[in-house]
Amino acid sequence: MKLTAAFFRLVRWPNLVFIIVTQYLFEWCIYARVYPFEFNESNHSQFLLILLASVFIAAAGYIINDYFDQNIDQINKPDKMVVNTIINRRWVIFWHMVLSLAGLFFTMLALPVQLYWHLVLGNLLAILLLWFYSTNFKKQLLIGNIIISLLTAWVILILFFAKFPLLINELLVVDHNKVRFFRLSILYASFAFIISLVREVVKDMEDIEGDQKYGCKTMPILWGIRASKVFVAVWMVVLIAALIILQIYVLGLGWWHSALYCVLLIVLPLLVILKKLYHANSSKDYHTVSAWIKLVMFTGILSMLFFRFYSASI
Repeated sequence: MKLTAAFFRLVRWPNLVFIIVTQYLFEWCIYARVYPFEFNESNHSQFLLILLASVFIAAAGYIINDYFDQNIDQINKPDKMVVNTIINRRWVIFWHMVLSLAGLFFTMLALPVQLYWHLVLGNLLAILLLWFYSTNFKKQLLIGNIIISLLTAWVILILFFAKFPLLINELLVVDHNKVRFFRLSILYASFAFIISLVREVVKDMEDIEGDQKYGCKTMPILWGIRASKVFVAVWMVVLIAALIILQIYVLGLGWWHSALYCVLLIVLPLLVILKKLYHANSSKDYHTVSAWIKLVMFTGILSMLFFRFYSASI
């Protein structure tokens, strides 16, 4: 039982549940609303295979990250260590390889590879990026943060690209529904990218002690805490401004329930985060800010539910 609990902690099971919820809501609330006939006629096993691939690849990424972060984690979070304390290093590498290969296998099984080769290539690139992120990129200025943010956005974008074969005749055909679906995909992927980038930099501020000892060159170490706070604040202001503009637009469509939800559960918490970030000066404070950001990520993804209740288009 202890070993099982350690394994689930190693793969960050709450984050995997978050991926499942995100992709499920996007499929059943966005795609099903834009393409109701195609959704009802589609083979949902294809979606389930893509979801499994996403979950397995993410789990493999968390495993390999902990594998290469043992020294740093001994300083930043010694009470949460699993690698070499509960699960042997060899078994950690074994599970990384198994889950990565399973992710690729389910990607190829989901759709015809000759038409959807770009999905296989995208998930293969995700596996490689997660490996190099753990070994090198996460220790460098911004590169690691951007990679994780792009992979977070990919969780949504893979579902968009899974709907259309990468063929010339398909790309040339542009209809209202495809434009609308693309716009909504970019909207949520952009939200995921920005909020993830913000959280990654905050986590670097939280982990500065261990990162500094082992030669990492993250933003808080190279630029300082104050400059890192400014970086995060600028991105949050951009996100808040974009959300407010979007709510003004959807109010014109009569989506006042959605607008109220966004203001109360996304915009206001972001303002609270800004205030908490300004006053933060310890690892514990930054951990609290990070937890708030994760909560906003969740409420932002839950906003997809409103597409089940409104028929107007965005």
